[in-house]
Amino acid sequence: MATVAALVCAEPRVRGAARIGLYAAQGGELPSRPIFDALGSVSRTRCLPRVRGRAIEWLPVDRWDDLVTGRFGILEPAGEGSVALGPGDVALLPGVAFDLEGWRLGRGGGYLDRAFSADRAAPWLVGVGYAFQCLDSVPHDSRDRRVDAIVSEEGWVWRAEAG
Repeated sequence: MATVAALVCAEPRVRGAARIGLYAAQGGELPSRPIFDALGSVSRTRCLPRVRGRAIEWLPVDRWDDLVTGRFGILEPAGEGSVALGPGDVALLPGVAFDLEGWRLGRGGGYLDRAFSADRAAPWLVGVGYAFQCLDSVPHDSRDRRVDAIVSEEGWVWRAEAG
């Protein structure tokens, strides 16, 4: 969606990031290809996740068309050379639903929550979804990781204490 891509590319934290982690959208998620394409114009390293066992690794991707169908039928990078996303980077994360406290309801596998556990230095985490996916509250527990902000076609929503 072009509106979300423009909002993401205009955000100073994205423009200043060394690497941007993205996702390949699957059923019901906000399409990520327009964001991927738009980020190419701001010359940032774009990375997508690949599932390995019960974990994910992030690999740089130059061309969307180089992605292959991986585990769970999700597009993922086929190359080598994983990178660790950390402070100074940004990770755009899909979700089924989000709330104003920054909780993200995923698809139940916990891959992204484990990748950015609270006990490790993490990139700036951004939930990406449609405005109707922002709810008053979503279920969460101690294994879940909150996002710092949410972006939808209606603009940015900042988690109060994340600023």
